Amino acid sequence: MKISRSAGYGMVAVGYIAENSKDGAVLASRISKEYNIPMEYLLKILQQLVRANVLRSKRGPRGGFTMARAPKDITMLEIIEAVSGPLASHLDLAQQTKNASFSKKMEKVVEEATAKAEAFLSKTKLSEMM
Repeated sequence: MKISRSAGYGMVAVGYIAENSKDGAVLASRISKEYNIPMEYLLKILQQLVRANVLRSKRGPRGGFTMARAPKDITMLEIIEAVSGPLASHLDLAQQTKNASFSKKMEKVVEEATAKAEAFLSKTKLSEMM
């Protein structure tokens, strides 16, 4: 399993917003400067997190990003999947190898590993990271 750079940036941004939103909305430019994340790239990630109901955004002079829900109600899996899509594996090794026995076993192992990672990330709350 590989967590994308985008998902990593999403986790960093959500963590930063969760830590700093008590002072009001957090500007994307603040996060971009603090962690050297390209601004346009960050804005796309933040919008994905807004669509997934992890964050809220507000335009205007007092605008920025805030948490849509409490950190105890947001899982790490939600953040990752909001940015990168489902963790599911799409190897199709068996089809590629004309159903060779070894490839079926390999697919099964990868599917089980993905399911375990998904289960672990879905139990891990953002609040545990704060």
